Amino acid sequence: MDLLFNVLDKTLTGPPMEKHEFELKLVPRVTREVLKEHGLERTFDPNNPINTDLSLAEDFYRAGYDFAIRVGMFCPDTGRRVIFTEEEIKQALRDAPREVVLGYGKDSVVIRSRKPEDGIPPVAEGSALGMAVSEEYFIPLCMTIAQYKVIDIILAPTLDRINGREIRARTPYETIMGMYEAKYVKEALRRVGRPGMPLHGVEGAPTEYAYISGFLPGGYDPERTIGIALIPEPIILSYQIMHRVVTNHLIGSPLEAGHMLNIGGYFGPPEGAVVGAVAAQILQTVSMFPTVVESTILDARFFSNTSREALWATSTSMQARTLGNHVMNLGITSQVSGPCTDMLLYETTTITIADSVSGVSIEIGTRPAACRYKDHGSGLENKFFAEVLKSSAKNLKLSDANEIVKAILPKYEGRLRDPPKGKSFIECTDLKTLQPTREWLEIYERVWRELEDLGLPRWE
Repeated sequence: MDLLFNVLDKTLTGPPMEKHEFELKLVPRVTREVLKEHGLERTFDPNNPINTDLSLAEDFYRAGYDFAIRVGMFCPDTGRRVIFTEEEIKQALRDAPREVVLGYGKDSVVIRSRKPEDGIPPVAEGSALGMAVSEEYFIPLCMTIAQYKVIDIILAPTLDRINGREIRARTPYETIMGMYEAKYVKEALRRVGRPGMPLHGVEGAPTEYAYISGFLPGGYDPERTIGIALIPEPIILSYQIMHRVVTNHLIGSPLEAGHMLNIGGYFGPPEGAVVGAVAAQILQTVSMFPTVVESTILDARFFSNTSREALWATSTSMQARTLGNHVMNLGITSQVSGPCTDMLLYETTTITIADSVSGVSIEIGTRPAACRYKDHGSGLENKFFAEVLKSSAKNLKLSDANEIVKAILPKYEGRLRDPPKGKSFIECTDLKTLQPTREWLEIYERVWRELEDLGLPRWE
């Protein structure tokens, strides 16, 4: 805990600054400076959505590292910058875990640090990430995901209500929800015969109240659950997030530190987003001491990471981070199209391949329709995602991945602004058997045949 005390002390003693000054002036200015100093301006290549130049990725790592040292983080609760010395950063990166074993018995999995093109399949985590789900469909949806053995870990969707009551942040309703989420997910795993499957939560916690309650006795088991400390802004270190961090360290649970940043946000263009993602990974490692770090880049125009710009930035930043240190990286797939559409599978293919060949350790799929619609997820797109993830790692080089993604992108990128809504869970799933409808299965089979023709073998 001494290291955490040191970080908390910095939130009280660091140099004062206004939040808008930090975000709107300091961050953009230093981003421009490091891009220019490292010769990385205008390096985005729209003709090659998967970066294949590892020396470029290494240059981006050095730029992100410089940014982390110069800027640090900001604590909005105290109005102070949280600055780390280079030795503190180096020590935290050295101490970061290279491997962790989660789960029980036949359902246990090993998450490992990876490098680009290393051939080791990443861990596949099934989910309807961030999606509001009706209480009556919550357990069945989790069951449809966990029934596929290619899925290694499960992340719950977000409970819409509890006993018919709306869940309101910072009220006892939220506190109750944290425990209910854990119990419902564990019940789903029991029903499909995977009681030892690793978990990830508390996904639906809007604040620290539900988060802490989810780890009370009878809830999420600390020894097999990755906790979530997801920062709304990449390098903003709030006490609300630190409550989660401290909770996981006190109970000895693995921890995911993470963030999402936008191309077009205060880091600017795709190149700036890469710098921001690298810096955020480094800074979250030294401030939270996590097991895995999520450093997601979204395209602000679509709130997804499946556009050409986002794929390039994602692959470049993932390569930079996995080459620059041994921190285990977590990636997500964020799509704008809905279930029972070929576009959802095309989107899933491109971002999954980008992360897999670039060295991700654990990937979360999927996030259909950017979470715009309630109950709009299913199990089959998660099975598809996991198969693509593992086959890509085993069978593809960066150049192969680039060619496949170049072939798939034209099939959907013109529809990113007006994507198909698709069908809801009950419309594309047989609730008696929990199997996909014939229509959804036929789409899945057709897209897999297209991928095989492009050179990606099916995962057996």
